[in-house]
Amino acid sequence: MKSIHVWGAACLVAGLTAGVTYWGLHEWMEGREKPPMLSPDIVADYLHAVIEAQRTVYSTNVVDPLQEKGIQAEEHWKQQKALPLPAQMVLDGGRLVAETGLGIKYRLASLTPIYVWNAPSTDFERQGLEAVAKDPDKPFKGFIRIGRDRFFQAVYADRAVSQTCVSCHNTHINSPKKDYKLNDVMGGIIVTIPVTDK
Repeated sequence: MKSIHVWGAACLVAGLTAGVTYWGLHEWMEGREKPPMLSPDIVADYLHAVIEAQRTVYSTNVVDPLQEKGIQAEEHWKQQKALPLPAQMVLDGGRLVAETGLGIKYRLASLTPIYVWNAPSTDFERQGLEAVAKDPDKPFKGFIRIGRDRFFQAVYADRAVSQTCVSCHNTHINSPKKDYKLNDVMGGIIVTIPVTDK
């Protein structure tokens, strides 16, 4: 009878030891620093901040001062040996980012585009451009599907940050709107980020 009690006590101690060890290891593993997870909403805001800052710097610190010195920004800048327009910097940057294979994309779009390929390509984009035209300080965001793939998309107001933007749109032969002023919303910057369902 005494050996049953010893075995019982030994099993109880072994079980408690195993349980406490498992619990301790589990808590230690859970307490380890996990890599931060950023929501696609935050990632889109970060990307937009960089895109907007780069374009504003290029427009106000490069294009505007050089135009005052006679060096122009032109649509056909390569052929004319001129500076690229600020919008071209954004569009070309967006093309290069798309070529990385990461699935991230950004582009300029407008409800009154100079070229049809800069019009909204989905209902979501159209709704976003309409929303930021009414409330430029509030981006239009949501999840979309393209085929079987899921994406997060955000539309941010695109303002005329320099006189170069205003002049180009107001004088371009294809422009359907010719009365833009500095800081007017001209369209939107659309950021698209792939989202996994895992």
